[in-house]
Amino acid sequence: MRKVKLGVIVGLSLALVLVVMQNTGPIQGRFLWFSAEVPAILLLVLAVAGGFILGLLVANFYLRDRKPVPHREYTERTYRG
Repeated sequence: MRKVKLGVIVGLSLALVLVVMQNTGPIQGRFLWFSAEVPAILLLVLAVAGGFILGLLVANFYLRDRKPVPHREYTERTYRG
């Protein structure tokens, strides 16, 4: 299962890099009342970085409340999650 997850992560990362690298032309970017002509690659990189940071924050929020398992209570099921 671990190899499948790694394969999916690598595949999605490669697809993301390809999309970003193929979209370098200028586009009209708008945010609220701001508007500017910027390279599409910049907006894509900012969107990806924002999504990554948001994902880390959400994961941290949900994992923060988990109580650690004492060492003597580790079982095979504990390691599998």
